[in-house]
Amino acid sequence: MDSISKRRVKVTVNDKPFLVEVNDLSASPLNVKVNGQSYVVNIETAAVEKAPADESPTALDTALPPAPTPAKTPPSANHAGASEKEVKAPMPGHIIEIAVKPGDEVSAGQTLCLLEAMKMKNAIRSPRNGVIAGIKITLGQPVTYGDILVAFE
Repeated sequence: MDSISKRRVKVTVNDKPFLVEVNDLSASPLNVKVNGQSYVVNIETAAVEKAPADESPTALDTALPPAPTPAKTPPSANHAGASEKEVKAPMPGHIIEIAVKPGDEVSAGQTLCLLEAMKMKNAIRSPRNGVIAGIKITLGQPVTYGDILVAFE
């Protein structure tokens, strides 16, 4: 077992102590060592019954923390919903290419323009299907976060 990510827990079952070492709690199956002996443990989700309010938690209830929930990422400025009428700059930079013109019919995901920021070219894509009403930028123009780049009909 890798000692860097190893977690050790002392578990007592029927008054008998066990030293349990676990690597990755999110792996399936788990590779564990109990008092130095290696085991492969398969964990299945089962129905959980709540303990009565007057009953204290057992050692197993408090031995391991709950699994972390994945963090939600906020939507980016240029991936708004289908009802959005404008596409805004997600970061400051310079416009180095404009790929559409007023009246063009575009599809969701189609490149509208290229924004150079920190020496990186960033494709600004359409968040929806629609028709371009206006281009609010010019080639070489510096833009700041939130500036309107393109408007839809």
